[in-house]
Formats: sequence, structure tokens, C-alpha cells
Amino acid sequence: MPESLDILVVAPHPDDAEISVGGTLTVSKQRGLRVGVVELTNGEPTPFGSVAIRAAETQAATDVLKLDWRGNLGLPNRQLEHSLAARQALANVFRQLRPRIVLAPYWEDSHPDHVVASQLVDAARFWSKLTRTDEPGQLPLVGEPFYPARIYYFWSIHLRTHPQPAFVVDISSAIETKMAAVACFESQLSRGRSNQFPTVLDDIRDRARYWGWSIGRAFGEPFASREPIGLAGIETPLV
Repeated sequence: MPESLDILVVAPHPDDAEISVGGTLTVSKQRGLRVGVVELTNGEPTPFGSVAIRAAETQAATDVLKLDWRGNLGLPNRQLEHSLAARQALANVFRQLRPRIVLAPYWEDSHPDHVVASQLVDAARFWSKLTRTDEPGQLPLVGEPFYPARIYYFWSIHLRTHPQPAFVVDISSAIETKMAAVACFESQLSRGRSNQFPTVLDDIRDRARYWGWSIGRAFGEPFASREPIGLAGIETPLV
């Protein structure tokens, strides 16, 4: 069984974690935390990708980010459903990896897979703590009950709204690593877009620059929270 993680990202598809929280994962590694990513689907089919291409790109990005763990549940892309089986599969990941913090897609988005993924994380968090898993119609769970202490939600790039985050992580020291990891997904972000300006990579970097500006830093990544966030002291936020 893998060692427990400090942070686990639940991503609907390969590249979602890098685009949305690649800087936060890098900063967390810089601070000595153990971080991982679980994708729910393989993201295929896409116009310029394949299962093999996406797997190779994902491995390259994993190497750039130096993740402690990465996995894929193999659920159907574009047909992701909040089923009992999917909930159980994700709950088992929580029970095996025991992450203190789970990062999940924001609950509102134009991509149906992202919306369902957010719902699955909330449900799997509850399912993961159950002590009785032998009731009729309920699938068995592996390992010991576990309840992740926090879920924070990240924004994807599909719904063009202006997020109102609960907090923004300073990723100034991690922006180049984040962008190198994002660039690994050439089949999704670069191929077939030679005439586009600004590029998708430009948009991702500029978005991080905006959120950095919002907290008086060079680059940042925003997060939402359904639950109150406690502070050790009023002086803790960036000033």
C-alpha cells in the first residue's frame, strides 16, 4: 500500500490537474509534502490524441511535477456518471491513500464530466468513512475507514466566469514547472492550434498571473471551499 498523501487531486481527465493546480502541487512538493493525482477517465477520444499518447503525456507531466503517486480509475470519458460503482472506486482510493486534503473540480462547469467529478468527490469523501459496508445493494470497501479533513475546489478552463475564491495559493516559485508540465500535453493544447494567438499556454500563464496580481504576488492559483477555513492567527494571510 502506498504511503499516505498530504494532498490528492481528483481530475476528470489527464491534463486537468496540471492546468488547474500544477503550481500548487509544485509548491507543496517544495514544502516537503506528499502529493498525488487520480484521474477518473483517460480523456479519450480527442482529435489529436489516443490512449497511448495521453498515457505518455501524463507520464511526462508526472516526471516534471515529481508526483509521489498517480493513478487512473478508467471510468468512461464523456459518459462519467455519479454511480455507486464510481463512488465506491474513488472512496477506495481515499481509504488507501488517506489524503489530508483533496482538491476537486469546482461544482459548476460547462463540461458535464467536471460537474459529475465534483459530485463524486463529495460523495466518496462521505462513503470513505463508512464502517458498515455489508448492507444489501452496497458495494464493499477496502481498507480502514477514512475521512479527508478538507476538500478545496479548483476551476477548470471551460466555463468563462470570474471565480470568487476562498483563497489563492502563491505559485510564483513554481510557475515554470507548472507550465512545463502543462506543455507535456501537446496533443490537447498545442497540436492543431498553430495559428492561434494568444495560445492556450498563454491563456493558462496569464490566468495564473492575474491571480498572482490579486494577492500581490507574481503568480497564483485560486480555490473555493464549502466549509470555513481556520487560521492559526490573523496574521497568517499574505500581506
